[in-house]
Amino acid sequence: MKIRAAVLVAPGRYEVQTFDRPKLEDGALLMRVELSGICGTDKHTYQGETKQYAGTESETDTPFPIIQGHENVGIIEELSPALEEAGDFYQAPVKVGDRIVMCPDMICGKCFYCTHIQGYSWCSKSQCYGNSFTSAQWPHLLGGWAEYMYFKPGTFFYKVPENISPKVAVLAELMACAASLDKLKDFSSYSIEGFTTGDTVVVFGVGPLGLLHLAKLGIMGAGKIICFDKSDYRLELAKKFGADLTINVAKTSQSERLKLIHSLTGGIGADVVLHMTNRPEPVIEGIEMLRRGGTLLEMGNFADTGEVSISMHRHVLSKNLRLIGLSNHPINAYGPSLKLFDKYAKQYPFADLVTHEFGLDQADEAMQMSMSPQSGKVVINPWL
Repeated sequence: MKIRAAVLVAPGRYEVQTFDRPKLEDGALLMRVELSGICGTDKHTYQGETKQYAGTESETDTPFPIIQGHENVGIIEELSPALEEAGDFYQAPVKVGDRIVMCPDMICGKCFYCTHIQGYSWCSKSQCYGNSFTSAQWPHLLGGWAEYMYFKPGTFFYKVPENISPKVAVLAELMACAASLDKLKDFSSYSIEGFTTGDTVVVFGVGPLGLLHLAKLGIMGAGKIICFDKSDYRLELAKKFGADLTINVAKTSQSERLKLIHSLTGGIGADVVLHMTNRPEPVIEGIEMLRRGGTLLEMGNFADTGEVSISMHRHVLSKNLRLIGLSNHPINAYGPSLKLFDKYAKQYPFADLVTHEFGLDQADEAMQMSMSPQSGKVVINPWL
């Protein structure tokens, strides 16, 4: 059996290649891929920006050739007896034919971060499907842009409830990232900190990650939500996901936006800013929009996209700033995310977030569309 995959052989260059069906190791699984999303990380890799977790023990450079795709949903094609007995992450029974999603991060389970940080994949030896494994080495099929995908022993995967479609389930990894809002709740108090009910929240960037944070903000009781983006297309999507006000940054100045936020908050400033863009510059603007003691969450600059100048006095000390960076999501956030998709299906059009589907032969076209302001979540469907 030959399996087709879209392989990124070098920055900016895809080839469709074929691979032999791998024989399963004990504890492994083979999944028939239904959909695989294009993430911001994939865009960085395509452009040659391959360094991730820079400055930490986990610092890596994405290898080539590689099969990308770490936001995946599919059907179990084959699983080893050990997995059939153990079940999924929550010990739910699984069998051939079940729909599953996966956490792309593989952890060692033994380092300081694995033993001390609850849930989050901060492993010092972390490896990520679609980012860390070259397709030049067996078992090759370690990304979702292929007809079938191989799960190594120790991979976390999750059974999808029957009433959740592949178009929604493919968003599970992104919704797990929105557990960042639960982390902000960890810091909340009725003095000046964190994220509390009724807070005014500004969201910079309403791509798919920002849109799912937007939905969860509503679920968790945010007050007024203001969204900034340069795409009218995405700002229209933001209205469907609960934005009270949307502003196109290409049509306004920074001073106009700052004045607007202060006018909406009685001159105080926003309680929380979520930074979801892949450029560092808006972080400073976001800090200046915050009230004293406000909180800024940084999740946008996953790859090293450059530096900005920050005043430790004006931006940090005088502001009493709470600056929270999160580079990953918890492995135990998938179950809650799937439950939210189910419970809030009538309030939020989650499936509408997937705006374009492309086949393996169209990987380059898919990537270009994902970078267009006229797209939401772009996915690869290996069977188109």
